Amino acid sequence: MQNPLILTTPDDAHVHLREGAILAGTAAATARQFARAIIMPNLKPPVTTVAAALAYRANILAALPVGTAFEPLMVLYLTEATTADEVQRVADAPQVLGFKLYPAGATTNSDAGVRDLLANCGPALAAMQRLGVPLLVHGEVTDPTVDLFDREAVFIDRVMLPLRAAYPALKVVFEHITTLQAAQYVTNAPAHEPIAASITPQHLLYNRNAIFTGGLRPHYYCLPVLKRETHRVALMQAATSGNPRFFLGTDTAPHAKALKEHACGCAGCYTGLHALELYATAFEQAGALDKLNAFAAHHAADFYGLPRNTGTVTLHKTEWHIPATVDLAGTPVVPLAAGDALSWKMV
Repeated sequence: MQNPLILTTPDDAHVHLREGAILAGTAAATARQFARAIIMPNLKPPVTTVAAALAYRANILAALPVGTAFEPLMVLYLTEATTADEVQRVADAPQVLGFKLYPAGATTNSDAGVRDLLANCGPALAAMQRLGVPLLVHGEVTDPTVDLFDREAVFIDRVMLPLRAAYPALKVVFEHITTLQAAQYVTNAPAHEPIAASITPQHLLYNRNAIFTGGLRPHYYCLPVLKRETHRVALMQAATSGNPRFFLGTDTAPHAKALKEHACGCAGCYTGLHALELYATAFEQAGALDKLNAFAAHHAADFYGLPRNTGTVTLHKTEWHIPATVDLAGTPVVPLAAGDALSWKMV
């Protein structure tokens, strides 16, 4: 066993930093662990233009402690009004990586999302394919007749297959995958097709029983929701396979404690505090700590055409307990697995 565990400073390919007072806490926590992070655009109002993305980026940098070395990488919120001209502006802005597809109503602040991708976003998709601008996909259908636990698998058939048939050279990231079907779909795609997937720590460590063990546990509730154990095992196999199509994306998504422990609790798990320790725990359980460095630090950079980071982070084999709450600018937030012990601690 490696102890200490020294990793190339990793990238987080999927982060919700929010805005307002809470931003200082979320940004500092992510910057402590990661050299770069891809910042989600589902604010109110959503970040739909390069100008808005650069303004949000400036707010993130201003919220960080002085001297922090951290690069926010922005994405725009794809809408049915997104133009080919805006895609060109993304291609011309090195601080902005691509577009995020939220099916309308799929998750937090997705009301402005897309209702019919191929019918209503054709000019934007064609420009993205032509210019090499990636599309980051929240892969769930929102058809109310589809069972919640089947929404990702159905998305593959209804949206992903037609999308990639129509735009085979479009770079696509299937974000925060949760199912055996998604893992197989990405693994089995032809070698020449530019498709990848991010995987969260909660989907590697837990199945849907975690939401209901001993009662309703809202801090394990996220979207896409945790699935059966067979799906967790398939994700673990994908993450530890060494396949460069799979990489780290925490999907850390803080909500105030009161909004999670609520009659209609918000979806999202907060892992900004301890993401690397959670991933190290998962990879150790799988006997695959030697595969963590590439998953965390190489695969996303390579897929997005970014230089690999050159610094390092160090985790020591030492037991500690996740705090019951963390204070983010006066807002109490419950981290994932609060109160549990972890056996890896980042220095």
